[in-house]
Amino acid sequence: MRPLAQRLHRLQPLQPLEPDSNTALHLVLVPCPNATGSEAAVAEAMGLFQRVLPAGRFWRLLFRPRRYGPWPQRGVVVFLGGDQFWTVLLSARLGYRHLTYAEWVARWPRWNDRIAAMGTTASERLSPRWQSRCAVVGDLMADLSESARSNTPLPDGEWVALLPGSKRAKLQVGVPFLLRCADELQRRRPGVRFLLAVAPTTSVEELQRYGSSANPLQRHYGIETPELMEEDGQRWLRTSGGNRILLMEQHPAHGALSQCALALTTVGANTAELGALGVPMLVLLPTQHLHVMQAWDGWVGLVARLPLLRWLIGVAITTWRLNRRGFLAWPNISAGRAVVPERVGAITPAAIAEEASQWLAQPERLHGMREDLRSLRGQPGAVAALADLVQELLPPADGAV
Repeated sequence: MRPLAQRLHRLQPLQPLEPDSNTALHLVLVPCPNATGSEAAVAEAMGLFQRVLPAGRFWRLLFRPRRYGPWPQRGVVVFLGGDQFWTVLLSARLGYRHLTYAEWVARWPRWNDRIAAMGTTASERLSPRWQSRCAVVGDLMADLSESARSNTPLPDGEWVALLPGSKRAKLQVGVPFLLRCADELQRRRPGVRFLLAVAPTTSVEELQRYGSSANPLQRHYGIETPELMEEDGQRWLRTSGGNRILLMEQHPAHGALSQCALALTTVGANTAELGALGVPMLVLLPTQHLHVMQAWDGWVGLVARLPLLRWLIGVAITTWRLNRRGFLAWPNISAGRAVVPERVGAITPAAIAEEASQWLAQPERLHGMREDLRSLRGQPGAVAALADLVQELLPPADGAV
């Protein structure tokens, strides 16, 4: 979302950056069972949108758009993620043209004026009737490698990134697990250094809570509440094992992440970001706490969060889903093969630290994984191509996007 909005602002004058423009850029968040509730605040802080509508107001927007208006008579709705049907409804209600960015499949081609496909997988699934509406623009994540060039190199050392996730179900497991992993790995490789990328939808204080006794899972990992330290304008977490972890609070943290030798990460969109940056990774999904692992998408996630019998149903569905799983990391899904290791099961921090130590001791293997990731990401330019399609559909004046 951010790079597309920035590109559109560079291509033409848009509110709010150009207050005198007749065209404005708005963001509408749609219902999502995995949302944290802080997405709107994160988007507001970007300063790129004339109006940000939280997901909780989506249905009211559909019923009474003028409550959040005025809306111009002409405009474009661009789908970037979630359930594609929400933007079908929104474009129909506002009477706007509709563009869908489709990673794997365009589900509603009849109601799309244009379809921007990530690759041939999405474009070839379209019937011949809709092929003329589709253009392959490439992977939006591929452009991350261009934006990741950092003028601020990390201090010398062998850096490992920790990415515990952004959702409560992942943080509750991921924070104590990765803090213990860091202590175990530093015992094996005393020179290793760590950074933790703080997701924009969480906070350092929240991470501390998940590493404290307030999190019932903390006791399983033998850690104590990490101490927050500040030094030279940077904040660190000091673990009970005496390990210092640099907190990367700027968003996005691509520059710092791209300098890491290895990342330890949960499943999710972060695996796509790391893959686009060419960062070798171990993808971790500890299954020993099934009662809190209810962060699935779609109908599975909805059923797993039912108020009644939530624990029993959640565990049953999660177990069924894991037994029927394919690949979980985005690079592996994209390649159809195991490009990065996925460790799923009753894994332990000690075992993961040992495996990470073995990878770090063999830089040629890490280089091979990095090259595999780079070969998957494609050529940059998807953001520019998508922005061109938006402009093609956008009215020349008095419009909204």
